[in-house]
Amino acid sequence: MAVALTATSAWLSGQQGGAGTAPKGYLTAADVPEVARIVPPAPETSDPRFAADMALYWKTRTLEGSPRWALAQSDDNVTIAGIFRAFRCALGVTVTQENAPKVFALVSRANLDSRAAANYLKDLYKHKRPFQVAPADVCVSAEGKAALEKNPDYPSGHTTASWETGLVLAELAPDAATGILARARAFGESRVICGVHNLSAVQAGWMTATSIFAAQNASAAFRADVEAARGELAALRKAAKSAPEGCASDAEVLSKSIY
Repeated sequence: MAVALTATSAWLSGQQGGAGTAPKGYLTAADVPEVARIVPPAPETSDPRFAADMALYWKTRTLEGSPRWALAQSDDNVTIAGIFRAFRCALGVTVTQENAPKVFALVSRANLDSRAAANYLKDLYKHKRPFQVAPADVCVSAEGKAALEKNPDYPSGHTTASWETGLVLAELAPDAATGILARARAFGESRVICGVHNLSAVQAGWMTATSIFAAQNASAAFRADVEAARGELAALRKAAKSAPEGCASDAEVLSKSIY
């Protein structure tokens, strides 16, 4: 998965390390689980999953201009900072590189592994995005859409990154695990609402990240970083004087199922 890791490193450039530093995940090539055996193949047109994907794609086109559509557009920001903003309400605080450097570094490094696995599967299946099968409005700009056309659908990279982050944060703050994982699920579903991923690709992202997280738990470096970040996040949450802005409106929007 060397090519995928290179792509992931480029995506996270500036997230950790200085110029000329190639960030590395926690897993060696020998540690990476066989995700192609764990995650089912992308659906062919004859697969019932394909029909279900397209049915939900058309259903969610009706959400354009709605509050859920706007939240999905916000969830398009898959930088580490953008993902942490999505989890602010579940945590009661917005994590940044400045206020929680150990947490930020842990998630950044962990996501290198999960994104590499996702990119490996993308390259393996080269599955088309829903708007490439049936053109319709999507929630990203024309430039963003053009870039996505060069990046396969299956699995969803945004979903893989947000679910990996959710699993790490739930490990760090188990008292908030329900809210964290519910928001991680919604982050993936935002890709369906945006019309840029099929539901099957989102589900594959959840499986991909879970597989990688399980393997990371066998890494001594990962476990050490988790323990170091745990106290930092606990202190940050304890010191928070007020809830982040927009949580009530986000909760209202997310209370409605997209299915």
